[in-house]
Amino acid sequence: MKYILGLALVLVSFLQVFAQDTLKPKELPFKISEIKKLDAEELLDKKEGTFVTGVPDFSVDPLNGFGYGIEGSLIFNGKKSNPFFEYTPYDKKIDMVLFNTSRQQREFILTYDQPYVFHSKWRLRGEVGYEKNPNLLYFGLDKSSLQTLSQLSAADGIPSNNTSDNYTDYENALGANANFNTYTKEEYIFNVSGEYALLDSRMRILAGFEIAKLNITTNEASRIRLDALNNQMLGVGKSLVTFLQVGIVYDTRDFEPDPNRGVFAEVTDEYGSHVLGSDYNMNKLFGQVKFYKRLFPNTFKKVVWANRAGAGYTFGSSPFFEYQDEWSSEGSIEGLGGANTLRGYKQSRFLDRGMYFVNSELRVRLFERMIAKQNVGFGLVPFIDAGSVFNTVNDLTAKGSLRYSYGMGARIIWNQSTILRFDLAHSKEDQQFFFTFDHAF
Repeated sequence: MKYILGLALVLVSFLQVFAQDTLKPKELPFKISEIKKLDAEELLDKKEGTFVTGVPDFSVDPLNGFGYGIEGSLIFNGKKSNPFFEYTPYDKKIDMVLFNTSRQQREFILTYDQPYVFHSKWRLRGEVGYEKNPNLLYFGLDKSSLQTLSQLSAADGIPSNNTSDNYTDYENALGANANFNTYTKEEYIFNVSGEYALLDSRMRILAGFEIAKLNITTNEASRIRLDALNNQMLGVGKSLVTFLQVGIVYDTRDFEPDPNRGVFAEVTDEYGSHVLGSDYNMNKLFGQVKFYKRLFPNTFKKVVWANRAGAGYTFGSSPFFEYQDEWSSEGSIEGLGGANTLRGYKQSRFLDRGMYFVNSELRVRLFERMIAKQNVGFGLVPFIDAGSVFNTVNDLTAKGSLRYSYGMGARIIWNQSTILRFDLAHSKEDQQFFFTFDHAF
């Protein structure tokens, strides 16, 4: 715990320095493309000053049990006299997550984001975090994870006549060996990155550094333990992982937290090496494209068609937990399954060196109201997700490898920059409900 507190103090010192940036130039010190400017409606609703948005976080999850905690943001918007006010979602933002569950999942995350630091072309992001989760799932490390649940039952010799592909039936069939697919991850993490704007802020180049200390534990009679003993995977036990991170981003979105229009495209690379102190030599390549289009602007308050496609691949002697962690400039993408990629399947249900996914949402804003001097909007979001994992090029076209899910979500938009997300997703295996912050993409 001393390790994470030390990192937190380092980040807080950064915050104290940057919070003192009060320079308000009368005009932009450099050109920013007009396509980055907020829509007139968004600009009209954008609040001045500093404010807090946050809610108690309560959830019920079949893996982690009853959860409770708090998630919130401290947002510095500045004044309308600041010329960057019309081009940024906020001047600075601090996000905090403090969370615990009845099944002993614990999480603390503190993040910082400041576009145009000191009114320069640089953007700073940072994160410190701690997590312990004893309920993570592992179904194999290659295309065998794409097997149906009934096939997994047969392959593992589960003592039952389970022929169902329903996740609840599969879980019940495990009987006394209920923890066969679970493992525990404890992680301390620190990362920091800087981004430099080019092409009138439509493009950014970025570089960063990440260090993480992990401990992966499991019981003796588990799939992950058997695979480790058979030398089929790396990563069980204690690990130190460090990365140098580089990337390039093309971004024409008008409002990052809740875009009306624009394109976001990025390619990132993470390099880990013994030379950097890492226990593993590996390289991780990731790319994604997001597209946003506003529909029927003269008829409806706000209807946005949002789409994303992404793919990543891990090279070298990587631990298994890095296969499911793709680094994006806007935050890590954790595996195929769960709240942000393939929402109808359990987190990291499918796992291999490579993964790809596509998502499509129709974000319909139904109404907005001023409540206690807070701007609050409400919307509905039908969605569909698809994706798969792969090792070789041939796996990409393998018959029956694609998985998909669909569902309906609700959104509460609080002072524009804070999005409360409620998603109910369905797949042929499962039904899952998520409550979290921010859009899925």
